[in-house]
Amino acid sequence: MPNNLKKLIEQSKKGNKRSQLKLYDSYCDAMFNVACRYLKNEEEAKDAMQESFLKAFLKLDTFKETISFGAWLKKIVINYCIDVLKQKKLETVSIENIPSEISNDDNDWKFETTITKQQIINAIENIPTKYSLVLKLYLIEGYDHIEISEILKIAIKTSRTQLRRGKLMLKEKLKTKMYEARY
Repeated sequence: MPNNLKKLIEQSKKGNKRSQLKLYDSYCDAMFNVACRYLKNEEEAKDAMQESFLKAFLKLDTFKETISFGAWLKKIVINYCIDVLKQKKLETVSIENIPSEISNDDNDWKFETTITKQQIINAIENIPTKYSLVLKLYLIEGYDHIEISEILKIAIKTSRTQLRRGKLMLKEKLKTKMYEARY
């Protein structure tokens, strides 16, 4: 960790408002983008970002240098966004509704090279929230199923199922998009 960042964190822990503002300025744009990916609404994303920073500054003593400050802050933002979505009555799949067979084969997860990252992100935004959340956490944020199950408070099996179903929905949306682009 760079010394200037370490110094800002130490001063922020002591309540130094200037240091907190510098940390905020350094990370606010990135954290806003993270919040936007989850909440799909700029105003809600701004609120989530602000609340996450407040929470982070209150919990700065829990920050350990084993991970980067940005990763630690990003986790706070993601967890806050998930709480917001849950408050909106996020519908999750019950374990009873999950088929007993779940494929772990990711080899079918291939697309034509003409699909852009933005098209994939747009397609993810247009599938049901319970699937898009797992897709974002897994594909974009890089969490594994154990971490996703802890974050969303769902079973690991549910995480795997929602990822599989989300990928299928995403694949269909992208196929439709590619078909429309050809004709």
